[in-house]
Amino acid sequence: MNKIVSFLFFTLGMYASANVHLPAIFADHMVLQRNATVNIWGHAEPNEEITLTADFLDREYKVKANSEAKFSIAFPTPKEGGPYTIKIKGYNEVILKDVLLGEVWLMSGQSNMEMSAAWGIQNGEEEAAKAQEPNIRFFKVNKSSADFPQQEIVGNWSVCTPETMKQHSAVGYFFAQRLHKMLDGVPVAIIISAWGGTAAELWTPEQVFIENPDLKESFQKFPPSEYYPIKTAAAYNAMIAPINSYKIAGAAWYQGETNTGNFTTYEKLLTEMIASWRTARQEEFPFYIIQIAPYSYWEDSGARIRNIQRKVAQNTPKSGLIMTADVSTSDDIHPKNKKPVGERLANLVLKNEYGKHLGLVNAPTPERVVFEGQKAVVFLQNAEGLHFKNSSSPQFELAGIDGKYYPAKAVIKNNTIEIKSAQVKQPISVRYAWKNTAMPDIFNQVQLPLTTFEVK
Repeated sequence: MNKIVSFLFFTLGMYASANVHLPAIFADHMVLQRNATVNIWGHAEPNEEITLTADFLDREYKVKANSEAKFSIAFPTPKEGGPYTIKIKGYNEVILKDVLLGEVWLMSGQSNMEMSAAWGIQNGEEEAAKAQEPNIRFFKVNKSSADFPQQEIVGNWSVCTPETMKQHSAVGYFFAQRLHKMLDGVPVAIIISAWGGTAAELWTPEQVFIENPDLKESFQKFPPSEYYPIKTAAAYNAMIAPINSYKIAGAAWYQGETNTGNFTTYEKLLTEMIASWRTARQEEFPFYIIQIAPYSYWEDSGARIRNIQRKVAQNTPKSGLIMTADVSTSDDIHPKNKKPVGERLANLVLKNEYGKHLGLVNAPTPERVVFEGQKAVVFLQNAEGLHFKNSSSPQFELAGIDGKYYPAKAVIKNNTIEIKSAQVKQPISVRYAWKNTAMPDIFNQVQLPLTTFEVK
């Protein structure tokens, strides 16, 4: 009798421990990328057969868990729609309800990406009151860190309501709101993985620092913090790596304030970070950079970060730059006017990724510079209707072979700007808005501002 009881307990224990387990990213209210091959993965008993069915699929999909008790099921998604139900059955059954198919975007960075209406954004209460958007969904990744890439993610899905909107990224919400509207009601999900105060090094895989020890050395100058870890890859391991197999349409990055503390390596770091994220997903997904706003940083570090963001966006395939300087104030590191930031991001994405004919949606950016005797001629992209906010701009400077910059006068000629300085006889470099708190004073015909730049 005792042997029979022991066997029954053993058998029950085996089946109890063999329950199919899914990461938190797979839950009620989730959104899967439409018109794509997506994955659902988890844990089960080794060799346990797992069956996936859904009311948008015309057949069931089966796999067996491997010897490490892991399984992954890949299946195609049709066009947008829902709500649907997905069932994953092994020795037990997991049922996912209210699942939508639509567009999924990852929003990452530091506090300006994390900042919600509850923080006190401009017109936050009014915007929240009308945020009854059942086809907009949020997945908020909880702040966590790890020494090695994790398999589990800590977070939860929620449907957009006036109450939930207040607790999620304002930039992300306004982006999703415009995308949802302009895509004729297609469901939109934003995965918010952001942590205020964090340097980009926390969001970059450790392999990048192994291959680039100069980046590791640059990061060592940061002092300890009580609000976030000062450890390379710590946020990436816990907040990005676990969802690298979750299909997304693209990503947006709003970060850089903290890296004013080591700006000399930021261009290389950000470039490597983007490449590493794409490598991990085995896909060159769209990656959009939101430029930091004017603020009183040390020396000219803020201007340098803005210029680096401009350069990385221009030099990275399938990327774009979103300007914030003209909708910000220089006395607040957390600008409150988030709606135009989210909408500008959406406009770029709608035109570049979804083929919407929205006209000019890019801000003017320098394409190249030609030095002709005593003048510099800067050729600009997206410069239709280029004009000074006032009669001229005092924000241009020229430098010669001595490397010293002097004030210069600028004249707009069609899509170019000609710059001269009586103090520089043979210029080799030109820059614009090269102060941390500089506010733009040159705009194109749709009132998007010229970015801070230095070109040689």
